[in-house]
Amino acid sequence: MDDRQVQVGDLVRLRKRHPCGGDTWQVTRVGSDIRLRCTICGRYILLRRAVLRRRLKEVRSGKAAPPGRSVD
Repeated sequence: MDDRQVQVGDLVRLRKRHPCGGDTWQVTRVGSDIRLRCTICGRYILLRRAVLRRRLKEVRSGKAAPPGRSVD
């Protein structure tokens, strides 16, 4: 997250894959913690900003929801 800022609705790729096989997450909350939703299985996780900064591989802007899932 060097000088880039993540915003609600952005898609981010993390270095490690989720057990479901997905590595792309949608940002659903930004604060002291960042809430992410897996785009494959829909699982939510909370990461501290420092942890997200270390694990972050790529940031893609835009609101993209997988088919059949609603965005909270």
